[in-house]
Amino acid sequence: MSDWGPVFVAVVLFILLTPGLLIQIPGRNRCIEFGNFQTSGVSILVHSILYFAFSCIFLLAIGVHVYMGS
Repeated sequence: MSDWGPVFVAVVLFILLTPGLLIQIPGRNRCIEFGNFQTSGVSILVHSILYFAFSCIFLLAIGVHVYMGS
């Protein structure tokens, strides 16, 4: 069986943590902005760190596993 857990977690976190799509930390005018479709270098760095931290938590600490196939 194939373990699709890491792939699923990576894709969902990538979509949710894309800077400016749903949320931007830090925003251009405020600390947090929602749905502004803009980004900056600092925002990309913060979202990259959050992506790495959440992926480590979900994959290593919690151990998400999704098995597909026979």
